[in-house]
Amino acid sequence: MIEGEEYIEVVKEFYSFLETDFGFSKVNETINGNAFYDVEFRDKERIISISYENIEDHLEVIVFMLQNGKMPDYDDKTKTLHLKQLNRLVMAKASKEEIHLNAAYFAKYNAKNEIERKLLKEAKELRLCLKHFSEL
Repeated sequence: MIEGEEYIEVVKEFYSFLETDFGFSKVNETINGNAFYDVEFRDKERIISISYENIEDHLEVIVFMLQNGKMPDYDDKTKTLHLKQLNRLVMAKASKEEIHLNAAYFAKYNAKNEIERKLLKEAKELRLCLKHFSEL
């Protein structure tokens, strides 16, 4: 289990590349007791949600493709893109050098526990996916 404020801080640190490299802005932080946490980043076309269900120990990173500036229906698989799905598509396109450079970028971060390891793994995958997003 992780406390809400700690989760938010780790997400802001590990996912800072969204703002610095891709022009996203952090638009929302949600802490629902000790059960659910979410941090959202937005650009003109997408919202990226990094959410964690503390009790279930379930981390989910989703890219929502905005429709006229609004969130799509969650069940619309063409506009609600889960990182696991994106990762499968990108790994076929990414070169070994690109994968190594991406891993080197994240070498400065130190995950202290299991949830931080999960967040860091997903951050690495998301960064690589965003580099190839226009090709998907």
